[in-house]
Amino acid sequence: MIRRYFREWSVAFALVLLLLGLAIAAPAFFEPQPLLSRLAREAPTLIVACGMTMVIVCRQIDISVGSQFAVCSVCAGLLAAAGWPLPVVLLVSIGAGALLGMLNGMLVAGLRLPSIVVTLATMVIWREALRWLRQGEFVNLPDSFQWFGLSQRSGQLLVIVLAVVILVVLAVATKYLAAGRFVYAVGSDAEAARLAGLRPQLTTFFVFALMGAFSGLAALMNIVQSPQVDPKSGTGLELRAIAAAVVGGVAVSGGRGNLWGVLVGLMLLACINPALTYLHVEAYWEKAIQGGIILLAVVADGIRTRKLKY
Repeated sequence: MIRRYFREWSVAFALVLLLLGLAIAAPAFFEPQPLLSRLAREAPTLIVACGMTMVIVCRQIDISVGSQFAVCSVCAGLLAAAGWPLPVVLLVSIGAGALLGMLNGMLVAGLRLPSIVVTLATMVIWREALRWLRQGEFVNLPDSFQWFGLSQRSGQLLVIVLAVVILVVLAVATKYLAAGRFVYAVGSDAEAARLAGLRPQLTTFFVFALMGAFSGLAALMNIVQSPQVDPKSGTGLELRAIAAAVVGGVAVSGGRGNLWGVLVGLMLLACINPALTYLHVEAYWEKAIQGGIILLAVVADGIRTRKLKY
């Protein structure tokens, strides 16, 4: 078991060492309210990382999720500002994200275009369209919309629980449902999956639609934490989601990875910035450290792939 999930266990061990070091050097890191706030801020990223995991496992990539996130954030914010009820805003946000994901899926699966090219194009299109429509203007949200109308602490707990529940449901689905196993089969060998009676193009379309829906849900979970919606929100989100997946053991070559590893990978990356702050280390080291961790993960994946081949 440990050998099979060596990457995931290695990341978990690194996370434990980091937390132990912080417990000794900076115990203030574990004060309840700041810790709860950090977890709530990372919950939307976890949702996006779950969707990104499915895309990468299917041997694809989606770098437009940050732009999808921004579009859904603005759509949801405008509806909330107009007084629409929260359930409707939720459905519209998820639906808008799903439609954007479906467009990516149709171009990649239907026309068989490279996903990196398609999502790069849609990333720029959605971001620039939003820039033109909003001209940088924020959307002001009603007070009743923040934290789903709950107190801050209750709202933070709800956001965290929602993210964890979605991760658990998706993890169970990928392990026990046929649709989840299809994603792994297509990512491992699309031609073999086709010969086995599966439909790789339909599976590919599905993972992009799911990615979009998760972007819409994450957008709503993010905007309830702020009194305003920034049309530039989601910038860099795609890199954080991909990094969490890769560090958490998802193979960039597709066909392998699990969501528990992604959770641990995201936690490790998310702890770096506050850890540097509490340890009084210059913040510019954060990106360098994260980049080093990602590079190590990719190198480890490459070595494992070569060993399997030979």
